[in-house]
Amino acid sequence: MAGFMSLEGRYAVVTGGRRGIGLAIVELLARLGAEVMLGDRTIEESSKVAEMVAEDCRCRVQARQVDVSNFQSANALIEAALAEFGRVDILVNNAGVTRDALILRMNEEDWDYVIDINLKGTWNCCKAVVRPMMKQRYGRIINISSVSGLAGQAGQTNYSASKAGIIGLTKALAREVASRGITVNAIAPGFVPTALTNNLPQELKDAMMKLIPMGRWGEPAEIANAVAFLASSEAAYITGQVLSVDGGMMMM
Repeated sequence: MAGFMSLEGRYAVVTGGRRGIGLAIVELLARLGAEVMLGDRTIEESSKVAEMVAEDCRCRVQARQVDVSNFQSANALIEAALAEFGRVDILVNNAGVTRDALILRMNEEDWDYVIDINLKGTWNCCKAVVRPMMKQRYGRIINISSVSGLAGQAGQTNYSASKAGIIGLTKALAREVASRGITVNAIAPGFVPTALTNNLPQELKDAMMKLIPMGRWGEPAEIANAVAFLASSEAAYITGQVLSVDGGMMMM
């Protein structure tokens, strides 16, 4: 019999699943019984990751190259998952990038690049998956936002705007699809050691640490745990919410 937070018999798509938080999400969903389509810009590396997770969890994990900023590419990812699995129960929009600079130094290309991948990419994947989820009258969409989308961060007008936009998208979409058995939620991670945060100046890291009541950075697995809960049957009555996983940074 399936246990608490079991995802047996569920099929998931995770974007940006090659490393960091995305990889932790792929690994945990697979361990909980889901079969996973991993979407990433780099197919060679993501294929190796998919093989590793599949062997470790003894389940089906596929990789597919995707540019989430392009709707045709995002739609092809969902179509590939439908062809492989027959349905998509869980979508995790995790793909994200940064190009940090103060607005005086930020150029239009940096703005467009971050908005296109983080915000438009989330919309593209949601748009592609909503119709099949509505037909099956079941779905879990989890969008990865950020504390930067809740409070803003100097030097990140593009990133903060994209992550705040994801929160608005999440709430609006949750209202549109709730009657069809689809939940839509966002997770706002705090500071987690990933490729996106490794290059932050040490003085900024030190300043951020002082804002975390728990006194430590988060771990990718801790974000994955929250994703798994929102993807599970236990979270069936939760929608349109933003769950901060940040060690207490955003307590209000």
